Amino acid sequence: MKDVNIAFIGGGNMATSLIGGLLADHVSPARLCVADRDPAQRERLAAQFGVRTSEDNATCAEDADVIVLAVKPQVLHGVCEGLADSVRRNRPLVISVAAGVRTDSLRRWLGGGDIAIVRAMPNTPALLQSGATGLFAGAGVSEEQRDLAEAILRATGLTLWVDDEAQMDIVTALSGSGPAYFFRIMEGLEKAAIAQGLPAQAARLLTLQTALGAARMAMESREAIATLRERVTSPGGTTEQGLLALEDADIDALLGQVLKAARDRSAALAKLLDEKT
Repeated sequence: MKDVNIAFIGGGNMATSLIGGLLADHVSPARLCVADRDPAQRERLAAQFGVRTSEDNATCAEDADVIVLAVKPQVLHGVCEGLADSVRRNRPLVISVAAGVRTDSLRRWLGGGDIAIVRAMPNTPALLQSGATGLFAGAGVSEEQRDLAEAILRATGLTLWVDDEAQMDIVTALSGSGPAYFFRIMEGLEKAAIAQGLPAQAARLLTLQTALGAARMAMESREAIATLRERVTSPGGTTEQGLLALEDADIDALLGQVLKAARDRSAALAKLLDEKT
């Protein structure tokens, strides 16, 4: 990967996190180019990382072995059409981190043919190299290109391939949107602790460290999450009473509704974007 030229189309948070991870993985900044219309953003990226920048997408992508599409889904159609000539001529690997946009749409917007396209759904902890990214390889992606895409996205954390593109909607709902769900739960626990008499700073710190510790235990253990829960739940104790309150609220059904609502919205947005083009 160190000899691969990578063009980032869009220089926002996700591109920033990927660039930071790649440089930490000893990829030369000379191999990276970022195209962004915002001159302040280009200046920031050049100063922070030493990467090449351009205001023109096609110029940045011209010598790229990999093009990372890191713009909002609503503008991706126009961006792809502007890159179509270069992509058809140079045949780079195209990686899209735009939520909900299907590979068929991307291929059509890029001019059709056997373009190698990988969809990726990172999440915001990628900014800390602690992300979780779902990946799907479109038709025509070679094993070498799969490995390359995985190496790039692994710079921001865990990567996981899915075989069915429809599963990217549930990946979006689970890990893509998931940090917000955990933030909301943490927010609720913090508020409840404050309401019941704990000082605000103590409530915040205990909430954050408890969430971090629980996640680390789950990541580092070979046991099922249910087993870990059972081990801290003494019969007749405080944890059991708290969990009973969750069961009374039918927590599993609620979380199922949460994921279904997000998954359905991801699918609907993809259909909407496709119908507009």
